[in-house]
Amino acid sequence: MLRLWGQRLPAAWVLLLLPFLPLLLLAAPAPHRASYKPVIVVHGLFDSSYSFRHLLEYINETHPGTVVTVLDLFDGRESLRPLWEQVQGFREAVVPIMAKAPQGVHLICYSQGGLVCRALLSVMDDHNVDSFISLSSPQMGQYGDTDYLKWLFPTSMRSNLYRICYSPWGQEFSICNYWHDPHHDDLYLNASSFLALINGERDHPNATVWRKNFLRVGHLVLIGGPDDGVITPWQSSFFGFYDANETVLEMEEQLPARPTHQSELLLLRLVCLKPPRRKKPACRVQRQSESWGPGLSCALS
Repeated sequence: MLRLWGQRLPAAWVLLLLPFLPLLLLAAPAPHRASYKPVIVVHGLFDSSYSFRHLLEYINETHPGTVVTVLDLFDGRESLRPLWEQVQGFREAVVPIMAKAPQGVHLICYSQGGLVCRALLSVMDDHNVDSFISLSSPQMGQYGDTDYLKWLFPTSMRSNLYRICYSPWGQEFSICNYWHDPHHDDLYLNASSFLALINGERDHPNATVWRKNFLRVGHLVLIGGPDDGVITPWQSSFFGFYDANETVLEMEEQLPARPTHQSELLLLRLVCLKPPRRKKPACRVQRQSESWGPGLSCALS
């Protein structure tokens, strides 16, 4: 299973990300051209730092002098550890990197790692992340039968997996931390110890502080597409998700129903990338009201 999941980092996603890197790794004035902001990479479920060797090579070749750190934590089966435990581990790893980069860092987070990073940005009140790139991450959760679920829970399908995931025992698995069953919304909101909290879907004492911390991010980059093959629905990468009829609602369509849900995202400047072979952008963002702060911009590439 580890080999099968390791193949999930398709070349298409890496190739989609590469043209965007020059926008992030902006050169300083000529005398200090080597002073690029450091890049931190967080891997996904069942992955390791080895999965990003080609990305590391590309950055080193095209932007010599860039400090790139692919964090080698919670590799392989250890990536099934509860996400809050992983957040703490990654937090301890990024603090010294950020301390050495007063001008800020870029954060690239793949798949499950995108959720780890979003929680990380919420709980750190002194982070200096300039750009957060979420690469094919289930930001609104997962609801689909995939190979890794069949391997972990062979007797359960998506229609009844909530019985496991929404139990105290199930919440000890990272996958269950973002399992989002649209047909059992009440159970999800009450049982989810991770996703419902970082999404602001359930009230908690730290909600205001987390929102303020997350707003320290300069840019949010969401990358995903219909060829993902694992994230279900794939629009979850753009904060879209199923309603009770399994109709996908885009991020902005969900806001009227959940006025507090992830409203901080609309306060950021979004860079939306088209998925492969799709004419219209997968991320459609409307300009926010003036009462929410500066207008947002959306650049398509």
